[in-house]
Amino acid sequence: MQITMNQDLVLRMITPEDAEKVFALTDASREYLKEWLPWLDFTKELADTKAYIDGCIKGHEANSSLSLVILFKNEIVGIAGFNAINPSNKIGTIGYWLSEGAQGHGIMTKTVKALLEYAFQTLKLHKVEIRVAEANHKSRAIPERLGFMQEGTIRAAEWLYDHYVNHVIYGMLVSEWQQQQ
Repeated sequence: MQITMNQDLVLRMITPEDAEKVFALTDASREYLKEWLPWLDFTKELADTKAYIDGCIKGHEANSSLSLVILFKNEIVGIAGFNAINPSNKIGTIGYWLSEGAQGHGIMTKTVKALLEYAFQTLKLHKVEIRVAEANHKSRAIPERLGFMQEGTIRAAEWLYDHYVNHVIYGMLVSEWQQQQ
């Protein structure tokens, strides 16, 4: 599966062949990503990334998730996709991360917009959610820019190494997305 947004920006299914590049990017971005992502201490060697990719593939085969590498000018710069897909309720939860050096090009906004289109047109979902740490203003700007509705806050939703953070929940219904088209 591949989504081409423009000549420089492509999303494609993560594969075992991506393990070394994804691990290297994770390792190089570790301190930057650690501010908002709780899994960095569990990704210490290549084998951890290989296990993650195996889980991604199993999640896709079970129709419960979809993990894609973000390619910018043919280089992997991050991961995006659906951390969870609930087929019975037709709800998908988008998750994403981008290396620090790839920011400032509109990559993640375009990526999430492409994921919305895929969710509503291909997966036939009714709703897409994004959950973001309350103080992560860069990440919160993406659903806000794309017209998601802020639905609420979950207190102490995630443990980040030595403290809990609240999550702001954003949602978009298929009817709201259709009105934007």
